[in-house]
Amino acid sequence: QAQLVESGGGLVQPGGSLRLSCAASGILFRIYAMGWYRQAPGKQRELVAVITSGSSANYADSVKGRFTISRDNAKNTVYLQMSSLKPEDTAVYYCNADWSTRVYWGQGTQVTVSS
Repeated sequence: QAQLVESGGGLVQPGGSLRLSCAASGILFRIYAMGWYRQAPGKQRELVAVITSGSSANYADSVKGRFTISRDNAKNTVYLQMSSLKPEDTAVYYCNADWSTRVYWGQGTQVTVSS
């Protein structure tokens, strides 16, 4: 029933910008906290940013000041604006929806930062 679909990943040069989108369906979007996670080769999956149903946001220290998470409840979509990208940002980025015991994940989108 629930589905999360990420888009916007790709190849970008260091210092560049990229905007990821995650479109949700099959859930009451407005009540869910939405998050972005990432997993690099050989690394554990880590939280990048989360935004609550009230639109308050928290970020990993490694991306604070460079990334911005936002949501549009009318479009059932959460965004991750990434700026000043570094090679260490290279990873598969996953969208997450979380409400109480209900948790859903997207399929992931690849972000590669390289010259």
